Amino acid sequence: MDDMDAMQLFRAQCNPQSEAEAKWLEGLFHFVREYVWPINSGPAPCSQTADEGVSHLSATVLKRIRGKMSSTHTLPISYRLVCVSELLSHQRLACVSNLSWSTSQERALAEEAAVALPGRRALPRAHLLLIGHLTHGRDGEWTLTDASGNVGCKVVSPSPLWMGRLVFLPHWHYIPHDAHLQAQPEARGYVELIGSPVLLCPGPAQGLAAGAVAVKEAAALMHDRVQGLRLSIYGKVASVCPLLVISGTSFFFFMLSDETHTLPVLVKNSSRLWWAQCVSVGECVCVTALRVCVLRPWGGKNILCATEHSEMHKTQRCAPGEDAPSTMPLLPPSPSSEMLQPEECEVQSNDRTKQSKIISYQGTVTEVVSTGAGLYVMDSKLGLCLAYQPKLKRKLRAGDVLAIHHVHFLYRPCPDFPPSILCTCLRSTVTVAKFSAVLGSDPDRNCPDDGVLRRLLVERNLDVSRYMWTCHLCSQFQRSLLPNASQQCTCVLSWKVMEVAFGQGHRHRRDIYAEMLDEPHTCPLTQYDGDLVQHQYVSLSELQESLQEDCWASLCLRSLLPPAGVGLTRPQMDAALAWSCRTLTSDSRRKLQPEETLRQRPLLLVGVLELPSSASQHTLQLRDRTGTIACVITQTTEKAAGGHGTSFNTAWIGCLICVQQFTMVTERFIQSNFPSYQHLDQHKYITYKQCSVYLQFSEDSIHILSPSAAMEMHLRNKGEDSGEEEEEKEDVARKQSQKDKDEDTKSSRPSSSCVSVVLQVEQKNGVIWRENEQASFSVTATVIGPVAAWGQDPKNRPMKAFETGNEKKVTLAKPLGFTQSALCACVQVTVLCSGASARWFPLLQPGRFYRLVATGTHDVAVLAGNATLLVQSGWKFHTLTRPLLVPVCQRSVCPATSTVSQVLDGCADVVSFQGFVSDRINLNDSTRDTGQSNVGARLTVCDQSGRSIHVFLNLNHNAYPLGMLPGNTLLLSAFRRRVSRSGHVYCSNIPVSWVAVLRVRDESRWEGEDRPPPPIMHLALWTQQSRTVGRVKGHVVCFLFMQLQWNCFECGSVYKQSGCSGQCPSPSAVFDCTAKLVMEDGTGEAHVHFTGALVRQVLGLNHPQWEGLQRAVKARGHIQVYPRGRSQACDDGLLDFLLLCAAAVKSLFLTCRIENQAKEEVKSLRSTKSNFLTKMAPPLKLTCLQIH
Repeated sequence: MDDMDAMQLFRAQCNPQSEAEAKWLEGLFHFVREYVWPINSGPAPCSQTADEGVSHLSATVLKRIRGKMSSTHTLPISYRLVCVSELLSHQRLACVSNLSWSTSQERALAEEAAVALPGRRALPRAHLLLIGHLTHGRDGEWTLTDASGNVGCKVVSPSPLWMGRLVFLPHWHYIPHDAHLQAQPEARGYVELIGSPVLLCPGPAQGLAAGAVAVKEAAALMHDRVQGLRLSIYGKVASVCPLLVISGTSFFFFMLSDETHTLPVLVKNSSRLWWAQCVSVGECVCVTALRVCVLRPWGGKNILCATEHSEMHKTQRCAPGEDAPSTMPLLPPSPSSEMLQPEECEVQSNDRTKQSKIISYQGTVTEVVSTGAGLYVMDSKLGLCLAYQPKLKRKLRAGDVLAIHHVHFLYRPCPDFPPSILCTCLRSTVTVAKFSAVLGSDPDRNCPDDGVLRRLLVERNLDVSRYMWTCHLCSQFQRSLLPNASQQCTCVLSWKVMEVAFGQGHRHRRDIYAEMLDEPHTCPLTQYDGDLVQHQYVSLSELQESLQEDCWASLCLRSLLPPAGVGLTRPQMDAALAWSCRTLTSDSRRKLQPEETLRQRPLLLVGVLELPSSASQHTLQLRDRTGTIACVITQTTEKAAGGHGTSFNTAWIGCLICVQQFTMVTERFIQSNFPSYQHLDQHKYITYKQCSVYLQFSEDSIHILSPSAAMEMHLRNKGEDSGEEEEEKEDVARKQSQKDKDEDTKSSRPSSSCVSVVLQVEQKNGVIWRENEQASFSVTATVIGPVAAWGQDPKNRPMKAFETGNEKKVTLAKPLGFTQSALCACVQVTVLCSGASARWFPLLQPGRFYRLVATGTHDVAVLAGNATLLVQSGWKFHTLTRPLLVPVCQRSVCPATSTVSQVLDGCADVVSFQGFVSDRINLNDSTRDTGQSNVGARLTVCDQSGRSIHVFLNLNHNAYPLGMLPGNTLLLSAFRRRVSRSGHVYCSNIPVSWVAVLRVRDESRWEGEDRPPPPIMHLALWTQQSRTVGRVKGHVVCFLFMQLQWNCFECGSVYKQSGCSGQCPSPSAVFDCTAKLVMEDGTGEAHVHFTGALVRQVLGLNHPQWEGLQRAVKARGHIQVYPRGRSQACDDGLLDFLLLCAAAVKSLFLTCRIENQAKEEVKSLRSTKSNFLTKMAPPLKLTCLQIH
């Protein structure tokens, strides 16, 4: 029978009702003959020809197709049979094919999927049919094969009877490969079976094998290993471990159990690896031809191993006449957090460790957090971590229903994920109970699909809390830090940051066999850190926005005023409100304060250190993709431990760094017009407000993630470990050396040529604004040697002999040339930086050596022969930390920095000193525009002796320096020393003055709750100690002075009942009071000054008495009392009342601040016979801060 006769016979048997059905039947016959019959291995009668076999098989296929249709009297002419090769090459979009669906069912299911997963679209329907053999491929993967090829086939709980059978697939999904994985040849589409396949050929029935034994009996037989013994065992599947590939060998374990025993079965035969998808937890199976073998990695214990003759059968009963035992119930999709709350176990260390719980769970994947990292969200409230298992061969999609057995439940392991987390180990079983019916999300950009983080997890055996934190950090870096970098680079960077934040640690090696087989079960997830302090990474733009928002949201104007703020006049109130600062620290060791709403976790920043973006700022800045923020950075000096300086190496520029411990500063500038103290809660009287946000931290708190080329050279020269292994460092050094040689050979390129000269900075002037609104500054420097020409930028390489002028014969191999006579050593020059080059201001410090490099030229004349060097925008400075070749005669000595006491006692006109800022107020010029309110400030600077000096800064023509905060230690350079009319010494800035921060304040010393009380001081010994605040106990000798006065709120004049004495129309007045008394404690005396509410407390008056006293004083305007210890009586009732109150004060316990003490004075003492001249120390001056 020829082909035409066979096809006509087939058509006649099917009786088509139309020409369309006839053509469809012809297509079915040709498809079976071309793609199905060549691979058919089923039995056929010996007398049947090939054409008859094709016709018979086509009829069988048609019968099965009709059996799956909702209407059996018609043919599915809208469906088309498609071969595997055509499906893979032409079907570019994911689709679903379901032969039994009607149009209404399709629409209803699409709406249901949209409701279950908002924002997702259901898979589009395709009218395609698939026929082929179910076979197994590499590592047990199920495949559908026809004559044109094969395609991966994902199945839900398949039966072993399906393997090797010819099947028709009426219900399936097709998922093409990801577009971004086209370069990977193994990235192919696959088919998902959403229903059981239809077998086209009958197969043998299966059940319990003859001679099969139960698990308990097999356990007894395993003790005596008999050579050649093969066992057939039936039992319930207790667990199925994931398939592992180690050293090229693929294998997996599953456990058979009964009521008392559990036996592990090892499957590593390549022809039986497909069992991994057939074995389901809780099912009863019978496995034949198992041999007993020894597993050496598991302590030499006996296990059962499948052979090439082994077969597996699923049974309804675990033994004849015995029902299958119940399995561990799956928890509902929303388990109670209280029901799953992990237990806490106390360990020997001080840390508290939580114990995870083992549960089984079934739920729906609602979000794919990161496929590469193995992180998902189930049922919109439960996290899922699959990182401790091998990567799934099928990507999970939103909408997949998972059944997970023996999974660890963890509560709050990472604050960046849902509080309840399911985490799988090598003992866990993850199966897909239902495939998702919606399209997948966009390609994962949080972590690469090759699993960089998972590989690092396996290598380092990291705990789950740190791993999840690292994954979250990786996704944030991809968006805010390195948008154009490869995903692998982002993963490695996030891992480095994790090691910086938590340390590398030392964890035990992971024993995979014990994890899968041991009882009781132990794995890295059994215990976890429940109280691990995890940093929170924020982008710089997010940090700035949060600080600026909280700056004004947390503003309470009354808190900015002193305790006696109600008695301030308008000028005093405006001055107190004009400037304020708010500081928050990221240090995890510090206790959070209730008002700190910005964060609940320690913060962590990552960015690139750069020069200021504009010349108006003279501090370095930290930059990421989202923005920049100014940084005040201090450096620990090498001379003395704990010492601090302002020098900062230029090699830091361009380094990618991580900062953990830093202080966030928000300076607020306000101009206001409040009519009275009672109106402070009405912000409409604020006429202008501005805030400045920046960071403060020390160089010691910086961790280098990716060094710049100059930093690599600096670390190599310094001989310190740069974070790489010795082999890696040698490789980097070798590559850098080769790179240097290659670049030196390109000396003919003018763009890479440059000239340089080595300078030592002696004096630096401050940044000033020119008439053309350009910032500029200058430094006075000593030229160390001649100008040298280079083929490339020498950066911060160690100084060469020819750069000092000490080498008489110079080899021109390294530099292009140099001149020894162009610029003689020990010559002073003025280096002027203006415009864009003024950005170098924060890095140039007196006493340091720098290499000034003029790029883009090989003409040494640009740096030689001039007393003034004008730095161009493209020129660079490089810090030299090893100027060993500089002769001693060529090293200039910078003037020493004075202390506050030396400035007070000295007589120099221009001074440079350092001190601790104890107080600051803004000095605003009311005649200027509101847009320029920061025109001046008054700092109170003190030293360790407690002596203080006022420093006035006029910033009309100078750049505003950051970091002038109470508590910071400042270096004030080139300030004018002045003496007031009253004889007090103060300082003011001049155009060349500049301010630098030497040390940021210790926040722990400024915390209200944690700060210890000041020590109790003896009056006679207080001046010999460095304490500025202390507590004193003593007796009151007498009152020296007392004044109570009503002042006009507007002008400050005396205000009487009738009105202001200064003819001011203001209707408001404020009450002011001061008092001074003599106090002694047995060691010495002191004059103590009281103001505001402290006067009421020292007089012992209650609030009604104090209010009555204020009303009595208002009738007069003011009253002054000078008791001086004398008992006086007068007719004035008010005066007499004050005298009685003063006389009643006997002893006090105070907290006071010591003021500057005057020098000893020469006084004349008279006696009856002669006069004496003697030096007498002035009395100790104290200001009361608190009465105990």
